[in-house]
Amino acid sequence: MKANFLTISLILESFLLTEKLFLLLFKSSSLNIYMNDKYSVKTQNEVNSVLERLNEWKNLFIFEVKYFYEGWAIYMREKNIYPRHLVIFKSYSDDYYSIKSFEIHFSKKKETYQELYINEKIDTVQQVQSEIKEIIYGKDILDSITKLNNESI
Repeated sequence: MKANFLTISLILESFLLTEKLFLLLFKSSSLNIYMNDKYSVKTQNEVNSVLERLNEWKNLFIFEVKYFYEGWAIYMREKNIYPRHLVIFKSYSDDYYSIKSFEIHFSKKKETYQELYINEKIDTVQQVQSEIKEIIYGKDILDSITKLNNESI
């Protein structure tokens, strides 16, 4: 009888420790949820959908996908003489995309980036494609020039 009681108490104690461990993991799982999102089918489908739409510019840009704690990003580095760097970002917790455009400046020691354009609330992949197309055709550069002209007046 003592052995059964001891066994039952050890099982209960083990169960309580497991429950505490579960609660600790569950509480910290909010930290892990976003990292697990990078492997989710939904995230991979979103990334692939954007990449498919960007495929028409594969000769103009080098593409790189990166995953972060907060979301994922597609980096587009222009291959020509006037290099720009475009970044498309999508948070795991939001339903919209953001795009930033940077002008790259070179010096002997390092590259520096100057932000040219930003659009932080793009709802659909189709709008992302349209926005990227406008940026490629100079929307970001024209906006930057307009800002400079307005500042000097």
